[in-house]
Amino acid sequence: MSLTANVVIAGGGMVGISLALHLAASLPRSQSITLIESYPLRGGNGDYHPSFDARSTALSYSSRLIYEGLGLWQALSAWAEPIRHIHVSSQGRFGSSLMDADDQGWPGLGYVVENAWLGRVLLDALLASSRIQLVSPASAVAAKPRDGRMEISLDTGEPGALAADLLVIADGAQSRLRDGLGIGVNSRRYDQHALVANVAFAAPHAGVAYERFTAAGPLALLPLPPTADAPNRAALVWTLPEARAQELAAAEPAAFLQELQETFGYRLGRAVQVGERSTYPLSLVEARECVRRHVVVVGNAAHALHPVAGQGFNLALRDIAALSAVLAQAITGGDTAGDPAVLARYAARQRVDQQRTIAASDRLPGLFMNADPVFGLARDLALSGLDLARGAKSAFVRHAAGVAALEARNA
Repeated sequence: MSLTANVVIAGGGMVGISLALHLAASLPRSQSITLIESYPLRGGNGDYHPSFDARSTALSYSSRLIYEGLGLWQALSAWAEPIRHIHVSSQGRFGSSLMDADDQGWPGLGYVVENAWLGRVLLDALLASSRIQLVSPASAVAAKPRDGRMEISLDTGEPGALAADLLVIADGAQSRLRDGLGIGVNSRRYDQHALVANVAFAAPHAGVAYERFTAAGPLALLPLPPTADAPNRAALVWTLPEARAQELAAAEPAAFLQELQETFGYRLGRAVQVGERSTYPLSLVEARECVRRHVVVVGNAAHALHPVAGQGFNLALRDIAALSAVLAQAITGGDTAGDPAVLARYAARQRVDQQRTIAASDRLPGLFMNADPVFGLARDLALSGLDLARGAKSAFVRHAAGVAALEARNA
């Protein structure tokens, strides 16, 4: 098999499909787009029903704006739970802050969407698009420059190759293509694991997301759409030392809920049910190059972040929106998608947003885990004072929601 395309995306996860859809909406019709995914991609059938144990993604308000621009938000919002308030607190300390969507004039500071529903909406749009060629199941196993393009070697059950003006690598934090091209990464383990599960409480969440910082690490509870047997459901992301995370993952449900109650408190009443629990190690992974001639690295292949504040996927969406805009402008002006000067413009456009988001995700847990009493007092005063300084609080929320970055890009 031998194919050609202007843009090839390696990786058909949520980032890869979102990019393909954005390019299809942005690039001139003369540009061909190909998506490669090793897993067989098929559309959904029948009605959707939330599952108690479904894993979920927190979408920032900027991500809503991006999906609105693609005409996907109406479908996504059918099973998206709005985050109307965010309550930030520190265990054993007086400092806290409450952020409100109404203060920004937004219907939600963010939204929590089950991954199964987000994936279904994206995949249905992908399969309905006449602009995108899907090569699946197939794996992009290697890539190299050749004759002014990138040649991508494919494993589809038989040898094959695909030539492209631009290869976008979106195959995850352990990217074989990135590594095979000699694009190094800076990686640092946090010596912590994230414990994730869904929990049901006695009281309604009322659209409130909680970020509670503890001496062991941050604990987040995000509002979820109700299920028939659990109307007050929340997604838990609990950062802990590895041994403690494994111990709680294996604990009896009653013991786990008691420990959660002691750490989180009773803001949602009694914790009454916990579903499947899983853990994964936390690391900061940053590609040393996000662009080179004919190549762009996006998503977790470019930067995998600490889950505090749920910034990783939202940053990836802002990256691909910026990439699509830069490519569309360049191609309309007569440039090719893989031109290094074009890709350098994309990298420059996103550099500040990436640096700020990565730095905040990296430093925030340590900031709240610092046990120095003087530092703790200053931190409490700053957190509580945020509610009084409305201008500073609004600016903070706009940056955290990614809206300030979108506005700066579009200015």
